[in-house]
Amino acid sequence: MRRPFVAGNWKMNTTAASGCELARAIAEAVPTSRDEVDVLVAPPLPYLDCVDDELAKSAVMLGAQNCYHEKEGAFTGEVSPQMLADLDVDYVILGHSERRHILGETDEDINKKVAAALEAGLGVILCVGETLEDREAGKTNDVLAQQLSGGLKGLTAEQLAGGTGGNDDLVLAYEPVWAIGTGKTATPEMAQEAHAFLRSKLAEGWGDDLAAATRIQYGGSVKPANAADLLAQPDIDGALVGGASLSAENFLPIVEAAFAQV
Repeated sequence: MRRPFVAGNWKMNTTAASGCELARAIAEAVPTSRDEVDVLVAPPLPYLDCVDDELAKSAVMLGAQNCYHEKEGAFTGEVSPQMLADLDVDYVILGHSERRHILGETDEDINKKVAAALEAGLGVILCVGETLEDREAGKTNDVLAQQLSGGLKGLTAEQLAGGTGGNDDLVLAYEPVWAIGTGKTATPEMAQEAHAFLRSKLAEGWGDDLAAATRIQYGGSVKPANAADLLAQPDIDGALVGGASLSAENFLPIVEAAFAQV
């Protein structure tokens, strides 16, 4: 059985004070004794260190929202995977639709980042998802297949599965762009169909073992009211939560819904 994984992506929100307060509330609810579900928060880059301090005595992992593909150099404003690892980051979110559609990242850009992050020992949450236009044109599977193959180009099953005993594996997050921050959510059946398709493409490209072991989160207006139905689907292994992760009152019931699945 794949271990459920709930991650909160805070995006460009919170202050140092409010972020640490939020992390403290989540950490208190997920102590080290609760290890059946992986829980992660990804604060803005400036607050990684102080949030990490709040998480220290809990089972909650630390995530970053992006990285660059080079180890070091004259890349003003960028941060390397090695820098994130130095700050005790466990996973980095890559390929989020906001970076694809607002900041112009391509599959080639994302592929370089995925390879660099895995090489640095970080886990990767690779986001894929179609726009409303794609879905209405019947292109959902084409888009998912392209983003998956483009993001993982040249990487082996061994690289994607980790192998050092740490959090250096690949996690996928299916995030239909039309459901992110809109209040619209894919039905559990729609989400399951996309997750099953992604798992089948993993099997085609990297083998049945990796496909069976890889966790695939759902993201897109996940909230307490719909979390249980989504997480009950056989190929949905957790959630990548945006807006609802900005308050413990909304995020923790989603975490509890994941615990209820184990």
